Amino acid sequence: MTYHPLVSTDWLADHLNAPDVVVVNAWMPPVTTPDAKPVYPDSHIPGAVFFDVNEICDKNSDLPHMLPAPHVFSSAMRKLGIGDGQTIVVYDDFGFYSAARVWWTFRTFGVENVHVLDGGMPKWTAEDRPVDDNPVRRPERHFTARLNNSAVANLAAVKALSNAPGAQLLDARSAARFAGDAAEPRAGLRSGHMPNAKNLPFTDLISEAGTFKTREELKPIYEAAGVDLSKPITTTCGSGVTAAILTLGLTVLEARDLSLYDGSWSEWGARDDTEVVTGPA
Repeated sequence: MTYHPLVSTDWLADHLNAPDVVVVNAWMPPVTTPDAKPVYPDSHIPGAVFFDVNEICDKNSDLPHMLPAPHVFSSAMRKLGIGDGQTIVVYDDFGFYSAARVWWTFRTFGVENVHVLDGGMPKWTAEDRPVDDNPVRRPERHFTARLNNSAVANLAAVKALSNAPGAQLLDARSAARFAGDAAEPRAGLRSGHMPNAKNLPFTDLISEAGTFKTREELKPIYEAAGVDLSKPITTTCGSGVTAAILTLGLTVLEARDLSLYDGSWSEWGARDDTEVVTGPA
């Protein structure tokens, strides 16, 4: 059976009360508006649990919201009442932002039946679907985290890719940030991109209606960015969040050999032993 990483609001409405379905509200404030507050306490999809990307992460790292250790993730999911064998649907307040990162996190820890709600909370509320403001407490369940190391690219791997002809590094940041024409929103980072990188702003994958573009629309977008879907692809961005949106699109297209650079530009742009290139791809 073909895996579909996205589910519609219709699908979720029909399965909202299913005992094996868990809804997860992913949250992380955009780096451009760090004081933004989640809408979860006042309005969330009924039964949804709250997943704070800045809390469920590696607290020992100086880099933002890095992937936690498997035992840390297992413990956090158990406390949220998420267990083995459930169907997980992730959404966020903005439509497409941190939901893809949380989806990727679940996938990287071995969860196969996890999906992103297409259009997120904006589409759900625009359709006058039910919302709730009651705190959600689910009974604890056993959760098994099995880290897929091949899904996570580290600094050494990306350095090698930046010097390897034919390697595919795909950057989700805006064209201006990629080219070095716009300053990075995080202080202390150089502007530009990694050698050998290609640019595909994640916003190019989202339709005017706020939903993900169709498979037929996505394929030429990736191809126009110079991506060969049959070969390994590593996604990157500012801090490993919107890179997951590119990974989500690649998964829609059934690309197989995918990894995400967790440190992304927060790591690369802050170091003095990494090469930075400016100008278009």
